[in-house]
Amino acid sequence: MTKISKTKREEKLKVGLEDAKNTLQIEADAVLKLKAELDGSFKKAMEMIIDAQGRVVFTGVGKTGLVAKKLAATFSSTGTSAFFVHAGEGLHGDLGMIREGDVVIAVSNSGETDEVISLLPSLRRIGVKLIALTGNGSSTLAEHADLVLKADVVSEACPHNLAPTASTTAALALGDALAIALSSYYGFSPEDFALFHPGGSLGRKLLTKVQDVIKIREQNPVVAIDATVRGALFKMTQSQMGSTSIVDQNGDLKGIITDGDIRRLLEKSSDFIEEPVKKYMTIDPISIAPDKLAAEALQIMEAKEINDLPVVENEKPVAMLNFQDLLRAKVF
Repeated sequence: MTKISKTKREEKLKVGLEDAKNTLQIEADAVLKLKAELDGSFKKAMEMIIDAQGRVVFTGVGKTGLVAKKLAATFSSTGTSAFFVHAGEGLHGDLGMIREGDVVIAVSNSGETDEVISLLPSLRRIGVKLIALTGNGSSTLAEHADLVLKADVVSEACPHNLAPTASTTAALALGDALAIALSSYYGFSPEDFALFHPGGSLGRKLLTKVQDVIKIREQNPVVAIDATVRGALFKMTQSQMGSTSIVDQNGDLKGIITDGDIRRLLEKSSDFIEEPVKKYMTIDPISIAPDKLAAEALQIMEAKEINDLPVVENEKPVAMLNFQDLLRAKVF
């Protein structure tokens, strides 16, 4: 690459930044145009998929093929069974993956993509419903489709109006909108989402419960309400926890005291150490049930700025949840 002066480099970088801003504006305008033009075809597409006896199959090639592949993944992860068939591979045997009753969504901005058009006769013989997701409502693909979802754009973000940019963004956004609309119709819940995302951070957040995290430490520091502050401090030391639950004669949670509470008291005097812990405890502390999501516990502890949270079942403390244990379990 030819070396250029520092001044020329800065000029080119400045132009590149402006082009980047212009790209984002063009693509944002393309998506907002879709919103303004959303019509009855979108509802019909929903109905066609809902009423279908088979699955949703996305197809395409090139950049729009990548969009189609991503949309198939989004549909599947949000409750609508879907998969991707590359249009080129479909011409060489992969059409066998498609069966009567399926809904095929063909993604092609021009609507004239050779590989996609070549699939049409076979798709008709198989007996599928065909939705064209295209920027050209007068194209061959649109003419042979049962339904057209139009994702046309004024221009590409590419300065030469050549590279698929705004058009692929528009197709992706419209496909995502359809996936979420269907997910809403089916009543797809966070629990359903967790079922399809058992791995990674999403899986941990949606599947890990408080009862799973408390197994890391397995500590439940508890003292009676008539115990002394000294007794509470010994219990914390013994359990290596920064707090202890305080219970009444029935074992029900009535309060909590932390090592921070005791340190603040020590700054004034040490005379309290033999006094009843109930005099200094936090009454009716916030707690959580063992069957709640660990992510919920994390939100509570962050909002309240606390390090320990009593885990309570039938009003009785069964464990003490520590903030560090949540981090160790990677629930964030």
